[in-house]
Amino acid sequence: MNNITIRTGRKEDLARTLELIKELAEYERAAHEVTNTVAQMEMDGFGANPIFGFFVAEEQNRIIGLSLYYWRYSTWKGKRLYLEDIIVTESERGRGIGKLLFDRTMQHALDENCSGMLWQVLDWNEPAINFYKKYGSKMDGEWINASLEREQLHKLLAAR
Repeated sequence: MNNITIRTGRKEDLARTLELIKELAEYERAAHEVTNTVAQMEMDGFGANPIFGFFVAEEQNRIIGLSLYYWRYSTWKGKRLYLEDIIVTESERGRGIGKLLFDRTMQHALDENCSGMLWQVLDWNEPAINFYKKYGSKMDGEWINASLEREQLHKLLAAR
């Protein structure tokens, strides 16, 4: 692992980043749900008001993993780092790359004076659950995720 570098993601990394996101979506049985584009990610991550950041794991000038995060604000705890995804390409899993990315992301949360870090993991993703348990992570089964998609927002507001 001496030749693996963890660095801040750059605009030119976005095409490979989206490839990794699609690979994760396939693993999570939801490839059809990926609608993001490199152009959208460029605007969202490198525009006037960036809303996400990321780190990449690179080996021999090839991106083999990433950690994508954004800021969240808790009324109870203040600034928090929300880890959206850690992705390591399938052929490179088991080498400790996820640990390197997670450690770098934790350090970033501290560097940015966050009160903590949050993320989600699918209840069937045993490898990920076991990975996070090694850190002593609190797994909270109490909260239920909720969301509305763009089309639903349009329909709901149009009906008012």
